[in-house]
Amino acid sequence: MRIFYPTLLVAILLFSIGCGPKKEKISPNQASAKMPPLRVDGYLVKPELFQDQLEVPGNIVANETTEIHPEVSGRIVSLNIVEGRQVGKGTVLAKLYDGDLRAQLNKIQVQLALAQKTEERQAQLLKIQGISQQDYDISLLQVNNLRADIGILETSISKTVVRAPFSGKIGLNKVSPGAYVSPASVLATISQTDQLKLDFTIPEKYIGQIHMGQPVTFTTEGSKKTFLAKVVATESNVMENTRSLTVRAMIFGSDPTLLAGAFAKVKLDFDADPNAILIPTQAILPQARGKKVIVYRSGKAIFADVITGVRDSARVQIIDGLTAGDTIVVTGLLSVRPESMIKIGRIVNEKKKDSMGTGGPKMEH
Repeated sequence: MRIFYPTLLVAILLFSIGCGPKKEKISPNQASAKMPPLRVDGYLVKPELFQDQLEVPGNIVANETTEIHPEVSGRIVSLNIVEGRQVGKGTVLAKLYDGDLRAQLNKIQVQLALAQKTEERQAQLLKIQGISQQDYDISLLQVNNLRADIGILETSISKTVVRAPFSGKIGLNKVSPGAYVSPASVLATISQTDQLKLDFTIPEKYIGQIHMGQPVTFTTEGSKKTFLAKVVATESNVMENTRSLTVRAMIFGSDPTLLAGAFAKVKLDFDADPNAILIPTQAILPQARGKKVIVYRSGKAIFADVITGVRDSARVQIIDGLTAGDTIVVTGLLSVRPESMIKIGRIVNEKKKDSMGTGGPKMEH
């Protein structure tokens, strides 16, 4: 019997290959599950002392300011308005022509003198019943009417004298001697500049933090000096179009560089919060409805809703949604998916020894 050894050898090899172990096929989901966690940086949430500051625009206003108008129409015969001069209350600033009024006054005064003599004679006659009571009452009425007319004319004459309503500084002159003016004419303006006020507005959410006597500081354009004022009053209602409240403060002292109407940068320091939570601004993820942050918990990325408060250029206050001790993600935010596995590489607000496990959360290696 003849055996073909090459043919037998090939058959044995083919049988060995067919009976060998089969390689396991890996699905795409299994492959992604075996990928290493995404390495990110974290921020350890800690309570800290935080004092909210607010900077708003304001206006410097005089304690009192008004336009000076004559009370009657007439021609200016005397003008005592010196631009930029300080004047006292009651100082005569202008005099209008009153010749016609004084002529009428003289005429009525003569009539009054005659009427008084008539009334005195009839009073004597009434005592001896030489006239009736009615005749005497008519003469007495004539005297009283003339006295009333004199009072009216004297009041009109006094209105031709324009006086300063209060002590203050006179502004620019608006008229000249000889000009005909009316109650609608503006002679000048007067401002009480020895005491200045500061008006500014604050957003509605800060209304509860404003109180009487609260100090504020402000600066003006072109000056590096800081001035101090004290809150003395607030408007009775919030402006509906801006949702803001107007506040008035009294400026301490006087300074020649401060002028009524000037622009001011007002700074307010509110009461400090010893347990405020502040996180980096870049950790906030804006959403269609609200805001979120990524919290590191048990090796997973948890997307948590938060309510923010005030912010500055680098940090934002968290009012609700985080507690002290939480670790949030501050890098790789666009690559992190909800419930995905992540790994904290370092804590950006901790010292190096803490990021190694002595002070911060436990690191995964």
